[in-house]
Amino acid sequence: MAKSTRTSRARDAASSVSSNPYLQRLVEDEDLRDSLKEAFDAARKAYSRMSNGNGPVDAVIDDKKVQRDLKTAAENLRDASDRLRGKKRDSHWGRVILIALAGAALAIILSEDLRKAVLDKLFGAEEEFEYTPPPAPTPEPAATET
Repeated sequence: MAKSTRTSRARDAASSVSSNPYLQRLVEDEDLRDSLKEAFDAARKAYSRMSNGNGPVDAVIDDKKVQRDLKTAAENLRDASDRLRGKKRDSHWGRVILIALAGAALAIILSEDLRKAVLDKLFGAEEEFEYTPPPAPTPEPAATET
């Protein structure tokens, strides 16, 4: 009877996996599994560094490696969450490029030295030009009538 109970529990578990879209996505999506694994590994590293005797608050505030590991764990969990919900992660590169271009334009507009440097790079260095007027014509001696 114990064997039939195990098989019925296994059958129930298999049917619940097949009917649960989140578990199906977890089984099918390798990137989702990778994100979860990387998040777990980063969180484990951060925990081991925080529990080395300094105290978790000091470790989070002072230790750059703990901060990096926690950031990695959070990013991977966010990615995994988006994948589970079926959202596609938008790349923020478009926004970053737009802000960088706007900042560069403002810097060029507001800084005369930067504007001159950019123009020199684009069109070549500006040559200094000094105007020297042509020599004045010398008056010709008047012709004498004889």
